[in-house]
Amino acid sequence: MSRLRSTWQKYRPRLMDNDRINDTEAKISEAIKNPQNMGEMSDADAVGTVGSADCGDMLRMWIKFREENGRKVIDKATFQSFGCQTAIAVASVATEMLKGKTAAEVNQMSGEQLAAPLGPLPPVKIHCAQLVEGALRNALGGTASEAPTPKSTTLMDQLAAGTQPAKVKVILEKKDS
Repeated sequence: MSRLRSTWQKYRPRLMDNDRINDTEAKISEAIKNPQNMGEMSDADAVGTVGSADCGDMLRMWIKFREENGRKVIDKATFQSFGCQTAIAVASVATEMLKGKTAAEVNQMSGEQLAAPLGPLPPVKIHCAQLVEGALRNALGGTASEAPTPKSTTLMDQLAAGTQPAKVKVILEKKDS
């Protein structure tokens, strides 16, 4: 019996890690199946773009503010992404998390905090949360009047206009109906 107990104690942390990984994967999968706030926002107060076309990950975020109790808070945030599914999942949960927060509060948030609703990301996917964090920092770099104005409305237009490197990796998956 003690041998069984020592074996259980030896492998228990690994089993719990597998459960946590499976839980994170399930949450990412659910966020991909039903992404929130995906798409452009024509009346955004701030826009931020970050990424590298060389590695294939690019993300743009749009932010709209409103006044609430004398404070300027985020009313809505949307995103558009060329990247892996985890980047889309993190952006989706982050846009929901931002509602009602001030720019200062959001600037204090790390990529890990933005991805927290999904659970701990594997080391090879941490850059996805950093991508979302970077787009937010880029968008919130100034006030609404100082916010960068996009030269084109979509990432594809921006790439076509030559304002970003011309190489983008896009993966399309066909869903069987």
